[in-house]
Amino acid sequence: MHILMTELFALMGWSEMPAWASALIASLNVLLIVIVALIGRSIVRRLLDAVHQRLAKRTGDLEEKKRIDTLDRIFNHIASAVITILAIMLVMDEFGVSIAPFLAAAGVVGIAVSFGAQSLVKDYFTGFVMLIENQIRQGDFIEAGGKSGAVEEVTLRYVRLRDGEGAVHFIPNSQITTVTNRSRGFAFAVIDVGVSYGTSLGKAFEVIKLAGDQLQAEPDMVGKFLGETEVLGVTQLADSAVTIRMRVKVPAHEQWFVKRRLLSAVKDAFEKAGIEIPYPQRVVHTVADK
Repeated sequence: MHILMTELFALMGWSEMPAWASALIASLNVLLIVIVALIGRSIVRRLLDAVHQRLAKRTGDLEEKKRIDTLDRIFNHIASAVITILAIMLVMDEFGVSIAPFLAAAGVVGIAVSFGAQSLVKDYFTGFVMLIENQIRQGDFIEAGGKSGAVEEVTLRYVRLRDGEGAVHFIPNSQITTVTNRSRGFAFAVIDVGVSYGTSLGKAFEVIKLAGDQLQAEPDMVGKFLGETEVLGVTQLADSAVTIRMRVKVPAHEQWFVKRRLLSAVKDAFEKAGIEIPYPQRVVHTVADK
């Protein structure tokens, strides 16, 4: 455009282009760069959406769909950042600002900053590895960095969790050394219940098993169980009670709901069977003073 305008002014008899014309040309070029950047961003977004939809249709696995959603969001952020940086560099060049000194300075500053930003670099590297290895996906319930909750967002910089009380935790990826994911395939609803020492363990096992089986037959519990109720046996001889453990295999995310229902069902079954869930007790022996 600059060459065309120069030739046009030459035909008009002007040997040099006026300052206002140069400013106008630069402004038009900047506008063109912004428009092209927006169009390019829209095209990239549409391509990523098309790939996302195609991959989602090809898999029926809910867990794999979560992974695709997470990767789609990450690539959208990366594409936006790259296009924005390129557009800014072109705009600077259009106004006569050489980007070479900035690139050289960025190299020097990058070396200096790298020593003080090692944790930031580690955040991005760890986040990239977690995405590649499919450790965390949006919607999972995890324990990481000393916090637990549902994953609301996964980025290359941090993981955002929301716990059961609604509090939001931002955990830098560099602080995540171990991830406990409770949302993969299935889980176990496990409860421990105490009975008095005078209770027949055989009878207690039968009551617990029956309570679990009857709970599975209730209409609102359809699809909440993936296996039969298991009575694992005695886990502890406590001060006031014999602790019995039971568990049942359930779909992921359902373990807490099923556990609450199991506790209620076992308590009601114990009351009907006359089995005592004892309070803490202490036996005191007195010695006569001779």
